[in-house]
Amino acid sequence: MKKVLITGITGFVGSHLAELALAKKVEVHGFKRYHLSNMKNVLSFEKQVIWQDCDMTDPKSVNQAVAKTKPDAIFHMASQSFVSPSWAHPSLYMQANYNMTVNLFEACMTCGINPRIHIPGSGEEHGEIFESELPIQPSTILRPVNPYAVSKIAQDLIAYVYFRSYGLNVIRTRAFNHEGPRRDKVFGISWYAYQVARIERGLQEKVINVGHLDDRRNFTHVKDMVNGYWLAVEKCEPGKLYLIGSEHESQIHTFRQSLERLIEMSKVKGLTYQTDPQYVRPTQVPRLICDPSEFTAQTGWEPKIGFEQILTDTLNYWRDQLDRGLVN
Repeated sequence: MKKVLITGITGFVGSHLAELALAKKVEVHGFKRYHLSNMKNVLSFEKQVIWQDCDMTDPKSVNQAVAKTKPDAIFHMASQSFVSPSWAHPSLYMQANYNMTVNLFEACMTCGINPRIHIPGSGEEHGEIFESELPIQPSTILRPVNPYAVSKIAQDLIAYVYFRSYGLNVIRTRAFNHEGPRRDKVFGISWYAYQVARIERGLQEKVINVGHLDDRRNFTHVKDMVNGYWLAVEKCEPGKLYLIGSEHESQIHTFRQSLERLIEMSKVKGLTYQTDPQYVRPTQVPRLICDPSEFTAQTGWEPKIGFEQILTDTLNYWRDQLDRGLVN
């Protein structure tokens, strides 16, 4: 790959992926909305990226940006990714996660290019999985329990349609929980770490507000995950679905275990936590643990960063953000 396009480059995963690509001396193009994109995640390398103003909900905008870029590979990271608001905005989530993907595919066909296009799905698509169905396989049934998951299923399936119907080189993955620096503070581990950092600075009482805590996940560091995405585009078969996630027992924890370990890591003693109803979702996904063996066999990928480092990096990120006055 000599030239890559990253949609959603200013987000959590997209920004880490951009850093990886730049380290590999690849020409990196990124979409940004001229008046809306939050650039804080890319400030350290902003000048190394070739930017295209693009609103991916607008087909004309996507056509023009893709025509200017004509990349060898596209990492489609742009999405509505926070689960909780999807109940209040189900149409928005479908319009974003489905329509933006169709606009991207159509733009490639209009421009006469067929790059390898990575479509990152989510373990949330599986939804209500029973203990007897673990670990999750690519063939495991989908029982989505939130609108976000449905929108990601739609994105995944339309990707397969464009592969089968038009021969687009679509690389389909389904990533399970990945965490680390730059994760927005609306997600579990990042939300807990942000509150711990605030408590350490006397900005909050010694009580951490949480939602449901007993869902179990296999956690992967975001840096390991973007390495997996890169290998997927290099080595995976177009059209086929691959699951990516850490399978070792040391990486499998509940959110309660994650929270309690962060409390142990705090510089302040005596922290407690309480359930706040506003953070409890209408439905839960009690267990999402995948079998990534097929992906590992295809690519040689394996996670290298342990769970303890995930928590340390996340907590230190929020400490730094508060120290620099970038958040309150």
